[in-house]
Amino acid sequence: MVMKIEPFMEALEQNDLVGKTIIVLPTPKGTVLNQTISQELSKKENIVFLCGHYEGIDDRIDAMVDYRVSIGDYVIGGGEIASIVIVDSIIRLIDGVLGNTESAKNESFENSLLDHPQFTKPANYNGYKIPEVLLSGHHAQINEWRKKESLKWTLLLRPELLLHSKLLASDKKLLQEIQKEMLQILQSLIG
Repeated sequence: MVMKIEPFMEALEQNDLVGKTIIVLPTPKGTVLNQTISQELSKKENIVFLCGHYEGIDDRIDAMVDYRVSIGDYVIGGGEIASIVIVDSIIRLIDGVLGNTESAKNESFENSLLDHPQFTKPANYNGYKIPEVLLSGHHAQINEWRKKESLKWTLLLRPELLLHSKLLASDKKLLQEIQKEMLQILQSLIG
């Protein structure tokens, strides 16, 4: 079942939105949502989401669409839920939404890396301890630990992200350390 084009076109035209707003179509045929798309959309003034259902909207609607965005390689019932995901990824990038502008700059997918592990109090919960370096107060060591952990978890879980990352010489050095540590672990496992 495909949704007719007429109601969508009428809504856009009657509200004088054509050419004056960014039109986003959540669709499995779109570019998979990523931080770059979210950053682009966060800078736009007006955005309208066209939410299809079942088999989507008559493909002639494509003439009106600025962004076709997928939220992943799976199917959901309609574009409404996908729109909520996209909107949430956009809103948090708008100045003032998070309270601290720096917060959004130090998260997963900034510079194509996953974020480092996060901890809170207590420092020791039933033997599960926060890494000592984080309690040291030594900011340079803490920053290096965070960077190394970010690189390590990206390498382990999403290595393809490293291909798009702008790695500094210091990052490459940390990756060499991680490689050496992983090889030692593997050698101890296989003898």
